[in-house]
Amino acid sequence: MEVVIQEEITGCGIAASAALAGLSYAEAKRRASALGIHASDTSLWSDTEYVRKLLRDCGVSVSPKETPFESWDRLPDKALLAIKWRMERGKPFWHWVLFVREGGQERVLDSKKSLRSNVRRDFGRIKPRWYIEITNKGNRGQTPITRFFT
Repeated sequence: MEVVIQEEITGCGIAASAALAGLSYAEAKRRASALGIHASDTSLWSDTEYVRKLLRDCGVSVSPKETPFESWDRLPDKALLAIKWRMERGKPFWHWVLFVREGGQERVLDSKKSLRSNVRRDFGRIKPRWYIEITNKGNRGQTPITRFFT
């Protein structure tokens, strides 16, 4: 899995969805827009339903619940992590990143454009609050078959 860099300052959820689905940021943004999801909407980083909706559209299945983070060892092989969690004016906000365990290696794919490296292994500095397990591999950018029947 490759990291996708967010092209908008608030596009971390779109970028994470793109990486999971094997899409470019532009294609994920186009799909998001068609679903009424826009990076400029601050709800994108304070409500999980927007990212869940985009992931469903891309054929990526996720757990229906958010699981509190306990340790890196207890994470599933693929997970969407909520980091930099904070409250602003009584509303929670966070930054989306992906945790990936492949070939015996663990890494965090962080879409933030200004990072020196978007593939992170500095686990002691990353403070996840909770995660959503990715339960399938996605469809590598293919249109989900269900879209033809809905």
